Amino acid sequence: MTVIDAHTHVLTEAMIAGIAREVPALAPRLTRKDEEHGILEILDIRQNPFPRGAWDIERRFADMAAQRVDVQVLANVPHTFLYEADAGAAATVAELQNEAIAALCRRHPGRFLGLATAPMQDAPRAAAVLERAIRTHGLRGLHLGSNIRGGNLDDPALDPVWEVADRLGLFVLVHPHKVVAAERLKSYYLTNLVGNPLETTIAAASLVFGGVIERFPNIRFCLSHGGGFVPYQAGRFRHGWQVRSEARARLRGDPADSIARLLHDSITHAPGPLRFLVGEVGAARILFGTDYPFDMGTTAGVEEIEAAIPDPAARAAILSGNAGRLLAPAPAVA
Repeated sequence: MTVIDAHTHVLTEAMIAGIAREVPALAPRLTRKDEEHGILEILDIRQNPFPRGAWDIERRFADMAAQRVDVQVLANVPHTFLYEADAGAAATVAELQNEAIAALCRRHPGRFLGLATAPMQDAPRAAAVLERAIRTHGLRGLHLGSNIRGGNLDDPALDPVWEVADRLGLFVLVHPHKVVAAERLKSYYLTNLVGNPLETTIAAASLVFGGVIERFPNIRFCLSHGGGFVPYQAGRFRHGWQVRSEARARLRGDPADSIARLLHDSITHAPGPLRFLVGEVGAARILFGTDYPFDMGTTAGVEEIEAAIPDPAARAAILSGNAGRLLAPAPAVA
């Protein structure tokens, strides 16, 4: 069985150098702390620590072997979404990253698949960047931030991107960033512990109740970190739609139909929640992920799947089969 990790991030020193050369105002700065970690700074974001595996491909291969992972799906680090930046500059950075990720996939066939990033603050431009990433560079989907400049993903202005993703049947990994209520979450690392799953939940609810999933049924939206709070609160979503007119403002059908189309990665950090997720959504809608190389990911993901899920067929689907099916080349460009 080929184990496919569908949720990883990359930002090599070559990528950083390319951005610095082409768009110096948006260049990430990497400062080495020690042999294993650095500090990444970009605009108002400071990631400390920034693990070596993010920029060192040989370290990444060693970690993949230790973690029993055969293939990684590479996505940009969320710090480089740059939705708040000038759209033209952000588009250049997105193109540079898409080209670099595609080059890594070509250089290491059978080890890497790639996801694109796009300047979502300018949807027509983002649609063109995404289509080029799929058709020209052979990337397999889109890595998407949970909000665009503080706006939710049901904004009709984003439709040009959804139209491309729907036409190509793309996999879209929804990842939290720029979390809501950040001022209240400063203590105890709550920006990540609570803020990240909350962001994913708001993004998913917007896609459901905004009718995005209903109108663009060929997009395979995948929610990071086990789906945030969505699997646990799906019944509340449906109940609200039944009793409140606000929840029916843009969604024609039952929200259960849209919720049933959502995919989830496997990052739950405990066997009980993982078993609940499998029981709630089914093994066919879960993809193995680790959030490599960040410390809020997991370094023992395969063992966690094996310990929590006794059914061999379900384990195989999560660890390999689902990603192999959902991340195949788009039919229009295969």
